[in-house]
Amino acid sequence: MSDADGGAAGPRVLVTGATGYIGGRLVERVCNQGARVRCVTRDARRLDSRRWPGVELIEGDLADENASRRALDGIDVAYYLVHSMASGKAFPERDRQIAQIFAAAARRAGVSRIIYLGGLGDPAETLSDHLDSRHEVGRILAASGVPVVEFRAAIIVGSGSVSFELIRCLTERLPIMIAPRWVESRCQPIGIRNVLEYLIEALGHPDAEGIYEIAGPDVLTYRQMMLGYASVRGLHRVIFVLPVPHPEWSSRFIDLVTPIPYAIAQPLVAGLHTDLVVHDDRALREFQVRPMGYRAAVELALTRVASDEIETTWTSSLASFGADQAPERQLAVHEGMLFERHRVRSSARPEAVFDAVCALGGDAGWPSGNTLWQIRGFIDRISGGVGMRRGRRHPRQLRIGEPLDFWRVEALEAPHLLRLRAEMKLPGTAWLQFEILPDAEGSRIEQTAFFDPHGLPGYLYWYAFLPFHRFLFPGLIRAVRRSAEAESPETSTS
Repeated sequence: MSDADGGAAGPRVLVTGATGYIGGRLVERVCNQGARVRCVTRDARRLDSRRWPGVELIEGDLADENASRRALDGIDVAYYLVHSMASGKAFPERDRQIAQIFAAAARRAGVSRIIYLGGLGDPAETLSDHLDSRHEVGRILAASGVPVVEFRAAIIVGSGSVSFELIRCLTERLPIMIAPRWVESRCQPIGIRNVLEYLIEALGHPDAEGIYEIAGPDVLTYRQMMLGYASVRGLHRVIFVLPVPHPEWSSRFIDLVTPIPYAIAQPLVAGLHTDLVVHDDRALREFQVRPMGYRAAVELALTRVASDEIETTWTSSLASFGADQAPERQLAVHEGMLFERHRVRSSARPEAVFDAVCALGGDAGWPSGNTLWQIRGFIDRISGGVGMRRGRRHPRQLRIGEPLDFWRVEALEAPHLLRLRAEMKLPGTAWLQFEILPDAEGSRIEQTAFFDPHGLPGYLYWYAFLPFHRFLFPGLIRAVRRSAEAESPETSTS
């Protein structure tokens, strides 16, 4: 992106980690500050669903010196939001290598500032490999000679923070928990909104430099955080604390009962044995951010229905999950959300596909497993729910907020997005979403069923209905494709 693009005069900002939870939310906020934004990613297709006007995308791996140089060329401020914890035991070495390459490239490019989000922890104490690595990355960046603003945070309360997802999943799934002694360790969590506020304020804070420990006002044990989460969700939970003979057992147990794999759980649990609290309130003295309390942060993190945070929360990181699965189907649990996604390509234009999606339901019924849809509606009706009797206002047109059988239209962005929220009686909240993306051959259709379970009954409900999903949802997306291509006679299936 050149200075002449649109005559923009704002700083030139690089956001790394744009496909991640924090980076994905940060990009739009940085754009709103009048900055000219560039993102670097190993696979630009993972950002296809993000519509950031004016944002420049560069494809490359920051572990490659040439890629780092291209990404940093002409940049004023760089956000460093890179970590490799999911890559296995060698993650400290990989993080060290990437940080060294990035720091050298930033110095050569004349970058005026690096803003880095690391991990909280007292360096005078024995820290886990994960926290040691986070601190080491900060030292490497600072040693480059480029001024660095390093924020250190403990648990970030938000639906994309793996440490918060650990609390969420354990609390949701286990009514009675026998926990190891690390649940009595103290932590000072911070809400994702406040983390983003710090990151944004640092962009225009000319005097900020060095390490800033950021956290909310509440110092809690992990046990108190789990019970606090349960209180917000209306769940009754009992936690017994007992010594666990082998620390690795905790990681294996987490791998078994939550979607967090062992490769991530092991370094994460190692860090839970250390108190993660603020020792220096410099951030409160030099920044305007006033962090919210833990309960308020949890309530905000769980408010998915009323805002676009649903799309931001899920699509910012789900694209990378299940990358080793067949591209046409994903079935998994991620960030506390159960989901089933199907993908197909169509020779029809996005407008034709969107029209086919908007014609689902009502008197025309559902083109795949319509009898099952009707039975589910009947069960809901006799249970006191809305059932399927509401139908729809118009056979092919939809509006935001109107009913569609037992769904309600929550998001409608022609010709790219339709999201329906279920209003039947469920032990949780369900959505059905269709995304239509332009493709060289016509369109790429992504159909995703999301379910946010409410406690153990929610998980049992989801898995009980999975056998029906196996043919219901694949048939639905294929029917949409057939309908769209039938309405587009000028195209032909390749």
